[in-house]
Amino acid sequence: MSKRFEDKVVVVTGGSEGIGLATAKQFAAEGARVYVTGRRADRLDQAVQEIGHGAVGVPGDAANLQDLDRLYARIKDEHGRIDVLFANAGIASADAKPLGSISEEDFDWIFNLNVRGLLFSVQKALPLMSTAGAIVLNGSVAGVKGFPGQSLYNASKAAVRSFARSWTADLQDRQIRVNVVAPGGTETKLMRGYLDARPGMEDMIKQVVPLGRLGEPDEVARAVLFLASPDSSYIAGVELFVDGGSVAV
Repeated sequence: MSKRFEDKVVVVTGGSEGIGLATAKQFAAEGARVYVTGRRADRLDQAVQEIGHGAVGVPGDAANLQDLDRLYARIKDEHGRIDVLFANAGIASADAKPLGSISEEDFDWIFNLNVRGLLFSVQKALPLMSTAGAIVLNGSVAGVKGFPGQSLYNASKAAVRSFARSWTADLQDRQIRVNVVAPGGTETKLMRGYLDARPGMEDMIKQVVPLGRLGEPDEVARAVLFLASPDSSYIAGVELFVDGGSVAV
C-alpha cells in the first residue's frame, strides 16, 4: 500500500465510529499520525485500538470550544502542526421535524454541532495548519435535497458546503485546500438503526440510487483521503458526492 500520508499529522473529529473511524483507519494505514476525537471515552478507547499505528484518542465534543482548545493544545505540544483536518463530527435526527413542529431546542441541537462546531473545529485549527495543508468537511447529499421533515439537517449540510466555498477564498494565500465529501445513504450504525425502525425505507432508498445499494464507510473514507492527498492537488472548494449516483442521475 502507498504511504501518501507518511508522518503527516491528521485530525479526525468524531472518529470513534462510522465514517470517521473508517477514515482514521485508512489515514493510519497510509502512515499518518492520527488524532481522533469522540464524546464517549469508552468508545473512543476501542476505536483507538482498532485504528492502531499509534493513533491518539482525545475525548471531547466538537461543539465544545474548550474541548477543541484542549485537542489543539495537545497537538501543538506534541507536533506543532496539523497537515490534514477531517471535520467529520455531526449529528442527524431520527425523528421527522416538519416545518410547524420545530422547536428552539431542535434548532440548537443540530446547528450547535453541524455548523457552529464544524466552524470552530476548523478556525481553531488554523494556527497549526501547514502551508498547502488540506481540510475536508463532511457534508451530505441532504445539503442539495429537500428531504421532508429534515429541514434543519438539510440546511446544516448546505451551510457546510457554503463554508467550503468561502474558506477556499479566505485561505488561498496559505494554499490550504478546503473541500467537502458528501455521502449518500451509508451503512453505519446510526443509519442501520434508522432503517431497521422503518420497514421498507431501505428498499425505497435503493430504488433511487443508480448503483442500487447503500454505500460503505470505507468507500466514503477513500474519497476523503483522495481530497486530502496530493492526488487532488488542483481541486479546491468542491463538493464530492459519494452517493451511488443519486444526486447526479
